[in-house]
Amino acid sequence: MHNSFKYLLGGLAATIIFLLFLSFKTGKPQEPVISSINEATHIPEEISIFDTTVSLSRYDMRERFDRELLGFVYFHSQTIATIKRANNYFPLIEPILKKNGIPNDFKYLALIESFFQIRSISSAKAAGLWQLMPETAKELGLEVTDEVDERYHIEKSTEAACLYFIRAYKKFGDWMIVAASYNAGMSRLSTNIEQQQVNNAFDLLLPNETSRYIFRILAAKELLKNPKKYGFVLKKEDMYHVVKCQEIRVDSSINNLSDFAKSYGITYSQLKDYNVWLRNNQLTNSKKKPYIISIPDKNDMNFHPDKVVIYQKNWVAE
Repeated sequence: MHNSFKYLLGGLAATIIFLLFLSFKTGKPQEPVISSINEATHIPEEISIFDTTVSLSRYDMRERFDRELLGFVYFHSQTIATIKRANNYFPLIEPILKKNGIPNDFKYLALIESFFQIRSISSAKAAGLWQLMPETAKELGLEVTDEVDERYHIEKSTEAACLYFIRAYKKFGDWMIVAASYNAGMSRLSTNIEQQQVNNAFDLLLPNETSRYIFRILAAKELLKNPKKYGFVLKKEDMYHVVKCQEIRVDSSINNLSDFAKSYGITYSQLKDYNVWLRNNQLTNSKKKPYIISIPDKNDMNFHPDKVVIYQKNWVAE
């Protein structure tokens, strides 16, 4: 034990001498090398949105855009998850926008509303992909009850959002103001336009939330146009695959959705995953209204990269 103690002391002394040598050589203690650099984002001179070119050269336009782009670029976890979800949701909503004559870029409005978290509900009770309020949803033709809430139905809520956009465009004749009105309301936008005597959304003094909202749409498009440019590199196997579903038409009541799910060989949880609009454990359908219920294929639930369909090729590494 005595010899071991001497060896230990000798080792410690050698280590101390080595560290002192390094300190003497450099003039200061050694510091760890920082391997990552947080750089400022590149701000484009202009961006195209709703088939209109928006210049970002003006001092305020540049700064307001930069603020929102920085939010996307440096909120890594949410942005990566959003890109993954967008890969699956953009192909669902784009055909509906096109069918209704709505500019394709409104898909970015859906993105910033919910970040494609289909179950999301705000403190103000706005819900679903397009974050519709209950009364607004009803006005746009959606069913909102304790058992059925179509704000959570991807296709039906997108149709409802399109109806809003059509009505707003008839009123304002400008898609950017339509987008701003989706956040602030048509009445407030009309009042602001009249009082301030301008009809360009970027020239209006709007509430801070709405002002940021329209620039967030621009930033979302810029980043998703080329994620790699801003440091987001994903592989095909990082994405999510879309599980195949069978569509079942139901025009009667379902007393117990757990039993209903079991009869198709899936769990209640899986049934709710693919039919978020079903909000209870039963479906009271006294009016015999037809509903389409999606039944996921239990043989298609295990992930494999070959099942992934890439929406935009430059989203993934070769």
